[in-house]
Amino acid sequence: MKREPGCGGETPAVEGSHAGPGQRAGGANVEPASHLNGGAYPRAGLAPRSWREHYFPDVSDAQWSDWRWQFRNRIRTLEQLHRLFRFDHDERRMLKEVLTEFRVGITPYYLSLIDPNDPNDPLRLQAVPSAEEFLFGSDGEWDPLAEDAYSPVPGIVHRYPDRCLLVATNVCALYCRYCTRKRIMEEGDAPPPVRAFDAMIDYIAKTPAIRDVVVSGGDPLTWSSRRLRHLLERLRDIPHLEIIRLGSRVPVTLPQRIDADLCAMLEQFGPIWINVHFNHPREVTAEAAAACDRLLRSGIPLNNQAVLLRGINDDADVIKSLVHALMRIKVRPYYLYNCDPVHGARHFRTPISKGIEIIEALRGHTSGLAVPVFVVDAPGGGGKIPIQPNYLMSYQNGRALLRNFQSRQFRYDDPVREDRGTKARPIRLRAVVSD
Repeated sequence: MKREPGCGGETPAVEGSHAGPGQRAGGANVEPASHLNGGAYPRAGLAPRSWREHYFPDVSDAQWSDWRWQFRNRIRTLEQLHRLFRFDHDERRMLKEVLTEFRVGITPYYLSLIDPNDPNDPLRLQAVPSAEEFLFGSDGEWDPLAEDAYSPVPGIVHRYPDRCLLVATNVCALYCRYCTRKRIMEEGDAPPPVRAFDAMIDYIAKTPAIRDVVVSGGDPLTWSSRRLRHLLERLRDIPHLEIIRLGSRVPVTLPQRIDADLCAMLEQFGPIWINVHFNHPREVTAEAAAACDRLLRSGIPLNNQAVLLRGINDDADVIKSLVHALMRIKVRPYYLYNCDPVHGARHFRTPISKGIEIIEALRGHTSGLAVPVFVVDAPGGGGKIPIQPNYLMSYQNGRALLRNFQSRQFRYDDPVREDRGTKARPIRLRAVVSD
């Protein structure tokens, strides 16, 4: 008899994402697999694992590889969650209230990465609603970044002079529990009405200062290729629009969607950039690596935007493992966001000092390419503000006192400007001042 997902009883967890190079458990070819180097992780529990056989013992490889099957079979109800994780009476009561305000959606693929025996699994905390969302439900704001205040037409956020955000959809493959746009995720699965969609495109076309548009939502890669092609055609018809960026977590949560047909279609509309969203090294699986590889081979650069989350990745070893895993699959670590003060997400938030501490643990201890910019998206619509450790200790009269990653101090003198015809003094680079 076919078992329900999550009702595997004592079926042991199996490691399915660490098969031999180019393979996952079950024999299907997946490439590349260079990120599977187990010695690359400084602590146990940071390398990718799969519990597919626990949750979905009877699902065929053909079904598993079909992104439409994955999307149709998302976990979307409290009853499904309860069969998987067994909440007590009080938890069920609180979660029922939580799900009246913010929906749940978890793909079978992403569910298979969650340890069924660990209530504090970092991937579970991101995807599965918790009682904390009820207990802290009155904290935070529905629109913490004041996006609605910077929306000249519905669906467009125009905060920066030369670029704007186009909110294409309110649908995601997985609904992250810390989502800053929870307010739009309750509106239903329908695409924007044609009139609203036309108004978004018309605004960009009539605003020549806009040279860069970020298409986000929701997740635009949950759209059909036909609908996405139509959007890209409309955008590419705008002469002053140079860059199109897509914001998507699909390569992380539904990598099966990144198939050859989608990549061939996207390749026609370059330059396209995609900002992906890996938060934990265990998300960098063979399947996710292969999805990113297909996009890269289509000429689409990938940048990662991670969110700093308490109990999930607020640890230097975790972030270092994440950025190293990303570098191995040629995804550039771009931003590390401090978690927004969004409604019901207080339990995810960390102090700003934690982000500074993590960046300091990276800078000088790994490649500069692997160090993301730590940013706070300012409440009230102030935009992204980079916050870094203070390496400039003082700067006065052309003389800087600098601190390096080892806390050693150096003097650096600016070049001295001289009147024309006089001999210029050489730039002076001072040696160590103190340790």
